Amino acid sequence: MKTALTIAGSDSGGGAGIQADLKTFSAFGVYGMSVLTSITAQNTQGVLGIHDLPAEFVALQLDAVLTDIGADAAKTGMLSNAGIIEAVSQKIKKHGLANLVVDPVMVAKSGDLLLREDAREALLRMLLPLATLVSPNLPEAEVLSGRPVRTIGEMRKAAETISTLGPRYVLIKGGHLPGEAVDILYDGQTFTEFPSRRINTPHTHGTGCTLSAAIAAGLARGHSVTDSVAMAKEYITRAIKRGLPLGGGHGPVNHLVRPPLNP
Repeated sequence: MKTALTIAGSDSGGGAGIQADLKTFSAFGVYGMSVLTSITAQNTQGVLGIHDLPAEFVALQLDAVLTDIGADAAKTGMLSNAGIIEAVSQKIKKHGLANLVVDPVMVAKSGDLLLREDAREALLRMLLPLATLVSPNLPEAEVLSGRPVRTIGEMRKAAETISTLGPRYVLIKGGHLPGEAVDILYDGQTFTEFPSRRINTPHTHGTGCTLSAAIAAGLARGHSVTDSVAMAKEYITRAIKRGLPLGGGHGPVNHLVRPPLNP
């Protein structure tokens, strides 16, 4: 069985973070493993508190998994401080971890900040050069590129700028734009667009985590980056369509929908 590792924070509400990632791995028939970076007290309405694990313990979890089971692919999510990012980056290089998807989690759906100021520079300098693919949404793309991103053309320009930071592929998610939801994949030379009809629902908690986990699952199964993105886009679209009306805020997407296992 193929294996995939999530390196991310815990969402006590179950809709995002490692909980969303592990559900997604299972949906794709991939054996999921986890390295916890932070524990959040969180629900559909917001983040009540964040407790970061010591960087040394994050590193120990990585050693434990990668020296024994290994990973065909991995993804990172919430890495809230520079020490954790440095520990994760060092272990990824030490163990030669390939097929790395970096979801630069900076802001929760509720608007709560999840990435501290000191961690931004560490993310750009240490982690992005190790990434097979980085998957920012529009606000995250603005931070990473240092430019406004409000149109398809600006998404393309931002992708080119972010590409110079080291990742092999850049996937900018266009969910914040009005109209059709268009994601743009850039491989350093060409652009590929992944459009989908916008779904009118408040139940979108965990979309970014789920999409990046689905891409990692596709890579673990041996698919190309482009095919993995296409499969992940179809899966998250299905999951949003059948989002779950749980809680009093942004309910989670439905990870139990059937994913496309071939592009």
